[in-house]
Formats: sequence, C-alpha cells, structure tokens
Amino acid sequence: MPDCGGRPVVPRHGLRKRVEVAFALCVVGLSLAWGFAFFGAIRLSEDRVVVNQLQRASDSYPDITTPLRGYDDAGSLPEPLRAWALTDPDEGTYEFVAEELHVAVIPADNAQGRAFVVFDVAGIEASSSEDWWWLLVITAVVGALGALGFGLGVLVIRRAVAPVVQLAETVAGIDLEHLSAGDHKLIESSRFGGDEVGVLAGAIETTLERISAFMARERDFTGAASHELRTPITVITGALELLEQSDLSGEDARAVDRIRRATLEMKSTIEMFLCIAREADDGSYGEHFLVAPLVARAIEQQRYLLNGKCVEVDVESVAAPVVHGHPQAFLIAVSNLVRNAFEQTPGGQGPITVLIKEHELRVTNRLNGDDTGRCPPASASSSNGTGLGLGIVQRLCERNGWVFTLHEDEDEASVTACLSW
Repeated sequence: MPDCGGRPVVPRHGLRKRVEVAFALCVVGLSLAWGFAFFGAIRLSEDRVVVNQLQRASDSYPDITTPLRGYDDAGSLPEPLRAWALTDPDEGTYEFVAEELHVAVIPADNAQGRAFVVFDVAGIEASSSEDWWWLLVITAVVGALGALGFGLGVLVIRRAVAPVVQLAETVAGIDLEHLSAGDHKLIESSRFGGDEVGVLAGAIETTLERISAFMARERDFTGAASHELRTPITVITGALELLEQSDLSGEDARAVDRIRRATLEMKSTIEMFLCIAREADDGSYGEHFLVAPLVARAIEQQRYLLNGKCVEVDVESVAAPVVHGHPQAFLIAVSNLVRNAFEQTPGGQGPITVLIKEHELRVTNRLNGDDTGRCPPASASSSNGTGLGLGIVQRLCERNGWVFTLHEDEDEASVTACLSW
C-alpha cells in the first residue's frame, strides 16, 4: 500500500505484531500448563499426607494415637531428642531424618522458658524407593511439558512466519542469472496480505517487472543497433571491394587500404560493444572452440600495424586447448591484446611473443634497448589508434568466466598480458 509519494507503507499491525502475539500465546499456554502441573502436584501431596495419617490411625485402632504431641519438659521428650533439647536450642523448627521426627521449639511459661511440639512422621513420609518413583514421574511430567512447550512454540512461530517462508521459496525458484520477461508474475503480492511481507513482495515484484522491461528494451535496442550499425559497414566494405578492383594510383590504393582497415576496426568495435551489451544468453556462451585458430586470425587481422616496424612475432603452442564460452568474445579479447602489443611496440624492438598453453594465453612485449636502430622506426601513419582498452577485455572475461591479468617486468623490460580459462 503506497503513500502519497508512491513509497510502500508498512502497516502498524503486521508481521512483527503476529510474532509478538504468537510468542505471547506460547508463553501463556506453557505457563498455564506449568501452573496446572504444580497445582496438581500440591493437591496430590496434600491428599497423600492426609491418607497416610488416616491409614496410620486405622492401623492402631482402637488405640488411636496422634502423631503430634507437646512437651513442656525436655526430660519427657522421646529418647533420641533429650540430649539435643538439653543444648538449649533456639526457637524454630528442626528435622531429624534418621528418627523421622520434626520438632518445633516455641516459648512457654515454664522453668525452661520453652516448649516442644513433636511431629512423628514415621509412616507418613514416603520411603526412599517411593521417592525415586515420584522423582521419575515428576521428571517425565516435566519432560512432557517441555516437549509440549517446544512443539507449541514451533507450531505457533511457523504459522507466524509462514508468509516469509513462502515468499523466500518463491524468490528462490526464480533464476536470477537468466531472468525472463514474465518472472515478475511469479510473485503476486496479493497472496501475501498487506503486512510487511506483502510490502516486500510488492517491492520485489515491481523490481523484477522493471528489470524485465529493461531487458526487453535492451534486446530491442541491441537487435536494432546490430542491424542499423552493421548495414553501413557492409555497404562500405562492398564499395571498397569494387574500388580495389579498379585501376587505382599508388596514393589512392593506400587511402583505400586505410579505409578498409578503419572499417574492419569499426566492425570489430561494433561487435564487441554489442557482445558486452547483451545481457541475455543467446546460446553462444556455451560453445566449445579451439584457441589456436582464433589467435592466428587475430594476429593476421592486426598484422598491418607492424608494417615498416621490423618487429618479429613468435607464436608458440605447447598445447591445443579448447575453451568454453563465446568464441566471438574470445576473438575480440585476443584481437585487442594483440593490437595493443603491436601498437605499443616501437620499430626495431621485440620480439612479440604469443604463447598458447593448456589453460592460458600469454602475449608478451619485449622491449630490448640493444635492438634499437636495427630497423627504421615506424612512421606516424602506421598507427591507427590505441586500441579499445584493456577494461573492455576485462569485462568480456568477466562475462565469460575467464581471468585477465597484466604483468610488467621492469628488469626484463617486458609487459605480459595473460588470459586464462
């Protein structure tokens, strides 16, 4: 439920209130159960004492004796208590377990100033074996009440947080890596009520709907851009092929060659940015392809950058790896690394080493000062830019699960671009 500004408003009586009420009900229910249990234990103890006293009197019928007796003189007390009474005990109650006697010392108007009330509990208190049975029963009752309280608490809390669990399961069922246009319909905020869970479900539904709309616009844009940008490149390429077949002067042929190279670079740039812009998987990211042919193709496409530089390119393959991913993205990444290596290597320097290993591709620029001057430096016209940037390579690698690193060795005056998979 949004407010006037469009923001969701959390209701006053929502999930927190339900949890509080559930916890209160659980505590009240458990407290009542414990209260009834203690009340029953007290009543049972009272009844047991009365029954034992009645049974003792019945056994001594017709000479009924009372278990409570009063004594004014310590010498008239039962034999086990006389020595203790002569120690002038303080007022209060005392228990003699072995003799099964309870004694109360009270003030009195006699020579000693004290009187004694003796309660003979022999036959009234439970025996040791009976105490163990009662302890077992009480333990069982306490355990049952604990289990009941735990089960009641789990049941109440589960019912209270059931909407949260339902929302979490619904969200977990959505493939966040491959969102589709209708994924937002899987979460219907109306099913979760108007509390905090409903507000959260509505926010997630709105977010997924906006993401789905964005993905639809992205697909429409990349589709239109792919057609609109590639069409003029195709037209230019066709016109260049016609020009190359005509009788051109040397200067015109060089101009056409520069246009052809610029067109190839523009085509590569367009394909790379379209590849990065596509969020949805078109199936090409799951292909398996050989590395060596794409590396050779990238080197041949960028070899014109070495015209007049007298720089050697050494390609060494110690394995024939097969990579999982997008082949066009891999070609774009390798082409960018090769282009940067070719453009940043001055004339007469080198060689440029391309090493293909089982799980790695290395492109190394070796700038040897001793080789300077062996060949004339490259002219300014031989460079056609500084490449598309290693940040683009990084993004392509992240999109395909590859790793790109750049190492600079000042001692050997070399820079190594490493692409691993």
